[in-house]
Amino acid sequence: MRLPSFARAVVAVAVFGGTVGCATARNYDDPSGPVVVGQHAAAARSGPTIRLVTFNVQWGEHLDRAAELLSRPGPLRDADVLFLQELDGPGAEWLARSLGMNFVYVPSAIHPIPQRDFGVAILSPWPIDDPRKVPLPYQHRFRKMRRAAAGATVHLPTGPTRIYAVHFETTFGLWGDEHRRAQARTVLEAVADWTGPVVIGGDFNSRATGETIARGGFVWLTERLDRRGSLRDSDYILVRGLCPSGDPPAGRPPDDTNASDHRPVWATVRPCTVRQ
Repeated sequence: MRLPSFARAVVAVAVFGGTVGCATARNYDDPSGPVVVGQHAAAARSGPTIRLVTFNVQWGEHLDRAAELLSRPGPLRDADVLFLQELDGPGAEWLARSLGMNFVYVPSAIHPIPQRDFGVAILSPWPIDDPRKVPLPYQHRFRKMRRAAAGATVHLPTGPTRIYAVHFETTFGLWGDEHRRAQARTVLEAVADWTGPVVIGGDFNSRATGETIARGGFVWLTERLDRRGSLRDSDYILVRGLCPSGDPPAGRPPDDTNASDHRPVWATVRPCTVRQ
């Protein structure tokens, strides 16, 4: 007998809740690591405009499609900084090699669903140094997973820039916005002593986390792309010490490769003009 649609939804939620209730993550509790670094590029091009791209690659299941999407002619190609989420180490290494980029990868834990490392990466054709892990407060209420951000200095043509890749907790993992805002504030604390340009990008999983970063003195380049109704529209890029370039300064192009349940987001910035 086929259940009514509402009943099927209730059963699905119950099964899902039971599954995540039993499966817990194995966290990497060392606040200093692991941090994986790879060098695969030595950029030769230069210019006043910096292209930023963030993409949640959905468990890293279709990296060949993601590489094809990110390298085809269009606004995603030739990113100066690429933020990636839901990757394991081999996936970060493979994408960096495929795209000809250097990378920093920080796993938070071994995730109970794919049963492999789950983390974020920063990719760039420019030199990267000073990589670090930024442990975020609070753990998933069922999976017990504690997330971490990745930080590094990327030597862009416009100068050394501090970059942070984030993937804040979901609304299912942390009910209410208070704890997710605390995760965003932790990243703000990590950049407090950096006087140069800063870029924070990734899957924010909540408009509240974007608002928190913006209140910390950042320009929210992708704010208008948020449709305020989809959990997969919270892929943001915010900057401090850089200014939007182009009209529009950001976009979310279609993905006809079906590489992920998210669509990539791009933004362009330039050094801010100092008025005399």
